[in-house]
Amino acid sequence: MESPPALMLDNPELSSGVLISGRLRVKPTEGPVTLAAIAMFLECTTTTKKPVVERCRACTTQVADLYQWQFLTKPRTFSSTLEELPFSHLVPGHLPCTTHGHVASIEYSLHVRARLDNGVEIEHRRDIVFQRALRPGNDKNSMRIFPPTKLTFHVTLPSVAHPIGELPVLFRLNGVTTKNPDGSQLRWRLRKIVWRIVEEEKTISPACPAHSAKVGGDGRGVAHDSDRDIGVGELKSGWKCDYTCVNHHHTSSASSSTPATSDGQIEGSFGVAIDHSSKPQCGVSAPNGTNITHSLVIELVISEEFVASSRATPAATGSARVLRTQFALRLTQRAGLGIAWDDETPPMYEDVPESPPQQFSVVGGNAANSNGNELPPAFEDLDLLDALALSVEGLDDLGDMRRPDGQVVSLNGA
Repeated sequence: MESPPALMLDNPELSSGVLISGRLRVKPTEGPVTLAAIAMFLECTTTTKKPVVERCRACTTQVADLYQWQFLTKPRTFSSTLEELPFSHLVPGHLPCTTHGHVASIEYSLHVRARLDNGVEIEHRRDIVFQRALRPGNDKNSMRIFPPTKLTFHVTLPSVAHPIGELPVLFRLNGVTTKNPDGSQLRWRLRKIVWRIVEEEKTISPACPAHSAKVGGDGRGVAHDSDRDIGVGELKSGWKCDYTCVNHHHTSSASSSTPATSDGQIEGSFGVAIDHSSKPQCGVSAPNGTNITHSLVIELVISEEFVASSRATPAATGSARVLRTQFALRLTQRAGLGIAWDDETPPMYEDVPESPPQQFSVVGGNAANSNGNELPPAFEDLDLLDALALSVEGLDDLGDMRRPDGQVVSLNGA
């Protein structure tokens, strides 16, 4: 293979695909060999790990030919020297990337089939990996509300996540303090943060024509799904608490039973990472029903505290709660420079907006443009004194100068 790793950029509906190129090497092991045909196929192999019928190869594996190369139009004799047959192809960008999931897998390969003149066939297969990268964009800001409390949870996440590296998470928990009319406070204290990254995989196991009767419904197949954690962690510190009441709503009567709402917030940041030993798969959505998505699940363990108006009274701890929320992640490969193949090509001549320069010809010893209008003589075509006269145009009282042939040249007024 001569091309770099096959990396598609952007979403399937926007990607321009990827170029692959290489050379097929042919070398007989013993003496000259005559080949009647050499064909190579770009194949997509889909394997279901939970087929409709066990031990049925047609239900387990489906192979589709995406492209075909025919290297020979007539029989050709290859000597003992090494010969190379070049090939290239633009792989469309809507194809799903290579995936090795827990319930289904999608693989690509180059399958070569050569037939000798005596009818003997030779096969060779080479796997090729297609990856997809989504270019990063602006950070995503999300907000969650946890009724019946007045707590609001704000989270800032990067637009894309990668299998290797740490993903920064910025969070802020508002509405943690409520001030009563008698001066006491009811507040929430953050005890622990538990996070995990979940990979959810769904697929449809198709049935071969011989076992199609075993599939009910629309006849597409049997749906399967699988969930697993590919990263977990917890924190018990690392955030800042501000229990100051910002928005006080004073009541006219001190005996009012309705507490005044207040603000107060807890903010901080932490990093999450994927366990690479879990062999995570990037997000994919295939036409055959295979779909892999990822989400970040965050659980906040909070406890209720009652603070009396007198500072001498210690805070009383009440019940604890677990606030659980999740955010969608787009797990993708790194985009690198983020330049697609069609952006790397140099501009063509017809793509240049400016027209080419005018063509000049010679008319009567002087240059002329395409309209035939005579242009003034060039500076180097003038002798020394004429050039000097042109260079001092606009100056007065310079006197006269005599040329070598005796002619007097006046420079007054140029």
